[in-house]
Amino acid sequence: MRRMMLGILVALAGLGAAARAGDAPVRIGVTAGPVAQVVQFAATLARERGQPVEVVEFTDWVTPNEAVNTGDLDANLFQHGAFLAVQNARRGTKLVQVDPVGLIAPIGLFSRKIRSLEAVPEGASVAIPNEPLNGARGLRLLEKAGLITLAPGKGLTVTRFDVVANPRKLDIVELDPAQLYRSLDDVTLAMVNLTYLVAAGGDPNTALLIDRSADDQFVLRFVTREGHKDDPRLRRFIETFKAPEVKAFIETRLPGFVPAWPGA
Repeated sequence: MRRMMLGILVALAGLGAAARAGDAPVRIGVTAGPVAQVVQFAATLARERGQPVEVVEFTDWVTPNEAVNTGDLDANLFQHGAFLAVQNARRGTKLVQVDPVGLIAPIGLFSRKIRSLEAVPEGASVAIPNEPLNGARGLRLLEKAGLITLAPGKGLTVTRFDVVANPRKLDIVELDPAQLYRSLDDVTLAMVNLTYLVAAGGDPNTALLIDRSADDQFVLRFVTREGHKDDPRLRRFIETFKAPEVKAFIETRLPGFVPAWPGA
């Protein structure tokens, strides 16, 4: 009888711990700006549905992954798959995307000095990100605009040294991604990610060329640790994130952004 009572007490203790774990808030990391806005909105909706959620904002693209890797966060939302692959390789982490759920943050070419790509003058200064992946996206967008030609077959490893034709003799400069929108006072043209543009009060509709490509490797998705993808709290929050209210928020409050999940 004593052994039976002890077993019951141990089982009850385990159930209590499980209940406490289930009641613990899911913690989601985001970068400040539009992505934080939509996750905060989804978190408010989740709380209304009875799920506790904490949203933690960061101002860089390294710490959110470190926090997930150490278990301080359950997941984050700020990066696309191409960026995640590079970070895993560089830092020895094994973070994974949770689901085909997220949003598309387009990139565009913007200017305060000209009104069309045809007006780009010879010798114009053009700013792209100094981060390799997004720098490559910027170069590819310049090629799409017909301003340069890149060496074929380089994909996302292309750099400004792979420009094989530059008929307008553009001066391609590399700047911190967060500074590109501010650089529009100084350069003729800049590739700006809408994440930074919208956060700074810019209008996506002023883009001379915008890339809303739904290329899967550039969709911002929830990221977590291996083995944590099926955490019921995380799954519950992601289901809330896919709600029609969140889709409407993205489409009406975040101009240029695109909800990206099946059925959105």
